[in-house]
Amino acid sequence: MNRSDLVNMIKVEAGLTRKEAEQVIDTFFSAITHTLSKGERVEIRGFGSFTVNNYKPYTGRNPKTGTKINVPAKKLPFFKVGKELKNRVDQ
Repeated sequence: MNRSDLVNMIKVEAGLTRKEAEQVIDTFFSAITHTLSKGERVEIRGFGSFTVNNYKPYTGRNPKTGTKINVPAKKLPFFKVGKELKNRVDQ
């Protein structure tokens, strides 16, 4: 499923226009993005939680040349699936 499929599903299920369904999707993802950018956690009961993992800088190696490179510290979003969703997919 992609964004367009999701918009169509919400449009049909909620009886909204396409523009309204797109606004719902945009607002939802914008809220998650904004919260994660502040370093906070987003939890959706029965679905899962989004967190930001911090990674320390380290010295890596270019596999082609073998030269050492410094990889800077970074933050990456992480999704942990919820118990209910895990069980529904497993059945």
